[in-house]
Amino acid sequence: MNLLISALGVLGVASSGPLIAGTLGATSVTALAIAFWRNAIGAVVMAAPVAIREPKQFGKINRREFGWSTVAAVALAFHFACFITALQLTSVAAATALVCLQSAWIAVFQLFRGARHRWPVLLGLGIAFGGVVAITGFDMGSSPQALLGDVLALAGGALAGLYTLAGGKARQSMGTGTYTTLCYGMCAAIVAVLALLSGQPLAGFDAGGWLGILAITVCAQLVGHTAFNHLLATMSPLLVSMIILLEIPGAAILAAIFLNETLPAGTYAGLALILIGLAVVVSGQRRGKGEADQREAELGTD
Repeated sequence: MNLLISALGVLGVASSGPLIAGTLGATSVTALAIAFWRNAIGAVVMAAPVAIREPKQFGKINRREFGWSTVAAVALAFHFACFITALQLTSVAAATALVCLQSAWIAVFQLFRGARHRWPVLLGLGIAFGGVVAITGFDMGSSPQALLGDVLALAGGALAGLYTLAGGKARQSMGTGTYTTLCYGMCAAIVAVLALLSGQPLAGFDAGGWLGILAITVCAQLVGHTAFNHLLATMSPLLVSMIILLEIPGAAILAAIFLNETLPAGTYAGLALILIGLAVVVSGQRRGKGEADQREAELGTD
C-alpha cells in the first residue's frame, strides 16, 4: 500500500512543473493566477475538516503563531511567483531541480545561524552546487532568458527553505489543518495583491485554462502532498524526504514525454549532481525532535 501511495505522491509533485509549463504555454492563464487558485482552493479544502471538527481552533491562534504563519505565507507567495515565472523562461527539468534545492538552502541558513553540520552534509552541498554551476553554465551559453529563469528558480528554492523553517516554528503549537488553512489563505491574499500590482488577471480564462488550474491543484497540491503527509504517519521522515527527491527525474521525464523537452547532456549531468547532492544532504543531516512536523510544513510548495 505504501508503495502505491509513494508512487502517487511522486507522480503528483513531479507533474507540477510540466502541468504549469503546459498550462502557461497553451492557455491565457497567468503565472500568478496559478499560484492564487491553487492556494485559495487548498485553503478551502484544508479548512473544511477543521471547521467541522474543531471550529474553535481558528480563534485560538496566538500572536506568535500568526507571526510565523505570516512569514511562511509571504515566503510561499514569492516562492510560487519565482518558480512559476521560471517555468516560462527555462526548462521544466532545470527549474524543478533548482527549486528543489530548498533542503540545501535550509542547511545553509542553519550554517549562518551557527549550526555545525556533519561532513556528509557539507559534501552534499558541494555536490549540489556543482550541479547548479553545470545547469546555469549551459543555460548562460544558450540564452539570457534561460539564465534568468535559473536565477528565479534558485530564489524560489531559497524562499521554499524559508517557508519551511518559518512553518516549522508555527507548527510547534499548531495543527496541520489550522496552519495550512491560515498559511495558504494568506498566501493567496498576497498573490492577489501582487497580481493587482503587476496587472496579471486572476480570472476570465477559457475552459482549457481552468482545466489546467484544476489539474495542477488536484495533482500537485492535493494528491501529491497529501500522499506524502500520509506516508509520514507510517514511514520515517528520512525515507519520505528521499522519495520526494524523485520529483527531479520525474519532472524531467514527464517534460520530455509530454512537452518534447530535450536538454544538453551537460544539463542532465547537472540534474544528476543536484539529485545526488541533495540525497547526501538529507541522509547526512541529524534528525532532531519535531522533524516530522517540519517535514509536513515543507510539503506543499511546488
